[in-house]
Amino acid sequence: MNNSYAQAYCEILEILKYLPINQINKIPKEIINFFKENKDKNYSFTFNPKEDLNKQNISRETNVIIVSLYKDYFATEIQKEKINKILINNEIDYQNELREKYNPKNLFEDKKVNKNTEQKLESNLTVINSKKTLFEKILDKIKVFLKK
Repeated sequence: MNNSYAQAYCEILEILKYLPINQINKIPKEIINFFKENKDKNYSFTFNPKEDLNKQNISRETNVIIVSLYKDYFATEIQKEKINKILINNEIDYQNELREKYNPKNLFEDKKVNKNTEQKLESNLTVINSKKTLFEKILDKIKVFLKK
């Protein structure tokens, strides 16, 4: 089991302690038992019911589980539709970010830029290498003379 989810289960169980019994009864016992069996037993989390949930230091995984529980067991049909729209919009935004980040055109453009810089470096190296010492120049002249 992923450690972050095991910690999230611990956080969820702590938050559920502050819900009314009639709300907790809406959640199937199997799910609550799953949280209990798979929670991180070494992780401790304290929930302050007087503070807003947004201000609590809960993990992203816990947020996901809370949204899922709310949507599945507490929300009305209208609320479920709104949540689904929000989730769909979030997924679209995430996919657009991925497309921009890993756009094949951008990947190839980066390689072209790298090739251009490599070509410039190679040309600079040849310029540096083409500067021969006086001794090398004399040897080249002798070689040319001997070939004739």
